[in-house]
Amino acid sequence: MALLAQAGSPGPPPVDGSAPRSPMRRALKYVVAIGTVCAVGTVGVVVGLNRLTGSGPVTERCTAVLNDSDWYLSPDQADNAALVAGTSLARGLPARAATIGLATALQESKLINIEHGDRDSVGLFQQRPSQGWGTAEEILDPVYSTNAFYDVLVEVEGYEDMAVTDAAQTVQRSAYPEAYAQHEMRSRAWASALTGNSPGALSCELAPVADGDQLAPDAARDVVVGRLGRDLGLAPATGSADPNRQDPASATVTVDASPLTPDDPARGAWAVGQWAVATAHATQAIEVHLGGQVWLREEAAWTEAETQLNPGEVRITVDTAE
Repeated sequence: MALLAQAGSPGPPPVDGSAPRSPMRRALKYVVAIGTVCAVGTVGVVVGLNRLTGSGPVTERCTAVLNDSDWYLSPDQADNAALVAGTSLARGLPARAATIGLATALQESKLINIEHGDRDSVGLFQQRPSQGWGTAEEILDPVYSTNAFYDVLVEVEGYEDMAVTDAAQTVQRSAYPEAYAQHEMRSRAWASALTGNSPGALSCELAPVADGDQLAPDAARDVVVGRLGRDLGLAPATGSADPNRQDPASATVTVDASPLTPDDPARGAWAVGQWAVATAHATQAIEVHLGGQVWLREEAAWTEAETQLNPGEVRITVDTAE
């Protein structure tokens, strides 16, 4: 470890025999260095401002709002959060289960389906083949690992009334049992939005769909339909071009969300609608319409729609190749 010399004490002479540098030369060196830093900083600000004037956000991110606080996830994390919360909803579990699942995955893998971990741990929940969670290939399937987590959670008596960190620890048996608590508020915000309990609370700031990523209409619809079945256990009611949309390079999937929440179809619609926003980076969704509200990718916000949909009905419009 290097220690600072006492102020005012003379240093040793240079070992190469050259004369010590004068205070004036040192001062000039510092002036030049400061000027360089300032110039670089100015260029950085200009570059940043130029990026802000582009057609997409500087940083892609998704947000869930709870009690006036914003809780951010990356698009990849939001996509996995949609699966974790959607699976709990499809299984008929309370929102508390989704909160516990999200907090666990945030702590274990940062909500990323990783292929490595401590010892033989892999996947969203860092489950271990050697501990009976399944094969590594099975665990790396996020649908399998999410359901495996909930299979154990529902066997924990009274988990709905337990502290989030205690419920998660009962399932995971982690060496750091208190670590899950730090993710509780973020998980509550996302669980509340993705289970439809916080209408209009979830949005994503995403770049426009690149031309090279656009799919043909049928293929684009298949992506949405596949994810609806995988994450929520829902089948689409219809799949066709949206007659109210002026852009011909788009296709719409309509789904009835009421089976998720039979006693409250409006909540089901918000659950599916905000799921569609959270997965928009993967599905290339550009518009989500439910009730009298519509989310537009280009606006990154929910706004009033021109038409009113039936309770429980959700329309997801995706960008497609012409």
